[in-house]
Amino acid sequence: MAVLAKSEILKMVEDGRLRILPFEKSQVGAGSIDLHLGNEFRVFEEQKGILDVSEELSHNTISSVMTADKKEGIIMEPGDFINGITEEVITLPQNVSGRIEGRSRFARIGLLVHVSSGFVQPGSNGKVVLEIANLSKVKLRLKPGVKICQIILEEVKGKGSYSGHYSKQEHP
Repeated sequence: MAVLAKSEILKMVEDGRLRILPFEKSQVGAGSIDLHLGNEFRVFEEQKGILDVSEELSHNTISSVMTADKKEGIIMEPGDFINGITEEVITLPQNVSGRIEGRSRFARIGLLVHVSSGFVQPGSNGKVVLEIANLSKVKLRLKPGVKICQIILEEVKGKGSYSGHYSKQEHP
């Protein structure tokens, strides 16, 4: 597997093998594509008792979706955890996978942009859900539209096509 460089990413966008909407060439760096934070968030309610971790577990039962104003954003208290989502809809070809990585400027203040599941399957189509945690000791304001993370694309040997539970994701 090889990380795709800027020239290969732009070539794939131009010939339609890779689709990113909305997209601007300025989002593409030497080996990644910047992604913007959307305006929908899944906020988790405080729970009493114990939540069993099992295949039947659904985050929907302990959280709700909210829309944040572009100017006001959403405030994260120290220790908070929320789900966000990218503005961009990404359609990967069957021979390319992606990895979501945070940006160092935000990591240095204690903001984790994806906690655990940063892998984007080959053939995926949809927005990317972000598992966001505030590890700092201060409140953080997240505003929709900020370049929140990057996706690193890698060539896959063979072909695959994701059609799982979170295929064509539109909401966190």
